[in-house]
Amino acid sequence: MNSADDVGLLSPVRVGSPAEAATGDLAFLQAMLDAEAALARAKAAVGLVSAEAAAAVTAAARADRFDVRDLALRARAGGNPVIPLVADLAAAVDAAARPAVHRGATSQDILDTASMLVARRALRHILDDLDRTAETLGGLAAEHRDTPMAGRTLTQHAVPTTFGLKAAGWRSLVLDARDRLAGVGGALPAQLGGAAGTLAAFHALYLAVDAPDRDPGTELLSAFAAQTGLAEPALPWHVLRTPVVELGSALALAAGALGKIAADVLLLARSEIGELAEGTGGGSSAMPHKANPVRATLIAATARQLPALACVLFGSMAAEDERPAGAWHAEWQTLREALRLVGGSAREAAELVGGLRVFPDRMRADLDLTGGLIVSERLSIALGTREPVERAARLAVEQGVPLRETLAGHHVDELLDPAAYLGSAQALTDRALRRTAAAPAPQEAMP
Repeated sequence: MNSADDVGLLSPVRVGSPAEAATGDLAFLQAMLDAEAALARAKAAVGLVSAEAAAAVTAAARADRFDVRDLALRARAGGNPVIPLVADLAAAVDAAARPAVHRGATSQDILDTASMLVARRALRHILDDLDRTAETLGGLAAEHRDTPMAGRTLTQHAVPTTFGLKAAGWRSLVLDARDRLAGVGGALPAQLGGAAGTLAAFHALYLAVDAPDRDPGTELLSAFAAQTGLAEPALPWHVLRTPVVELGSALALAAGALGKIAADVLLLARSEIGELAEGTGGGSSAMPHKANPVRATLIAATARQLPALACVLFGSMAAEDERPAGAWHAEWQTLREALRLVGGSAREAAELVGGLRVFPDRMRADLDLTGGLIVSERLSIALGTREPVERAARLAVEQGVPLRETLAGHHVDELLDPAAYLGSAQALTDRALRRTAAAPAPQEAMP
């Protein structure tokens, strides 16, 4: 292992996840090579190079034939890794095939296309984990449709709810994130614009093969998109960064959706509350008794990082001219980190809800913790006024007695059962569980 390798020591959420493998340096290198090979095949499809030349480039475009560390070091000279990669790829094929390597394209064409390929491949793993999470949450919501628990607002008991409704709400957020990511993933575009977004070099190449009556740029763009398996853009998007921003936004939404689940689990798993617990807690380096909610912790950490990463991508939209200095470059690591973190968070979420332990008895005990105060809203409505309930509640708190005692004479015993004041919680749970995933997952991009 090289001492400079990033093996995830400080990012346990993504270590060993499929998304980590799909976004590593070798994965990006292979995606860049896939883009170069697709361009060669597209040129062959429209008659710019021979099929044999395209086949030679495709055969040579294997990441294990290149030194990724050497490419990274040489990338400093030109500011991006495509420049040294093109030189090495051209050297890896014979002279007859070299005109099929990169000619007419620019570095951003290759790196943007590679980023979209990497994103699409990573999204398949993320979507799989979100589907697993949603399925498990659906089961939990159905199982606990009638399990009463305290609803909490601004950290305090509010009115009763059910754990089924809470789980159904988690599932709804996961489906929101899943559908948004699937929609964005299915529309990720190839990039091909040439030096300044005009595809001019391909016109020159077409003239060389005596094809003046064709529009070579758009024809090649269509062929290139087809070869990559990505969407065909209406325009080159060197400085029109909607695809990257939409992807970053969808990833931030996913992180936040999973973060909501984590936030609730972290609260409800507190020793003082004890209504939930992770299936297998993590240990402590100092305290032998600890069973920390580690998965929820890692998910919560991701939710706090993604908004900042998305902000970088949004900031890069203000890209000057036809190709920017710095704005595009700021996206590379940012987007990769977003994919890695959300990929790891989605894996942790699937495992978290899959092993989640629910304690209905503790939920019921916590409902009774305030001695009937949790149904004060119901009592106010039944009595037609707030004043006696507010007075009785104040006395109950001051004297440390159940609300029943300070409301003596009002005949409210039958109204004090929290489990009998659930409103439409069960019906809303049933309604939420009728929802299914709306957007199909994107198909795997072509190699």
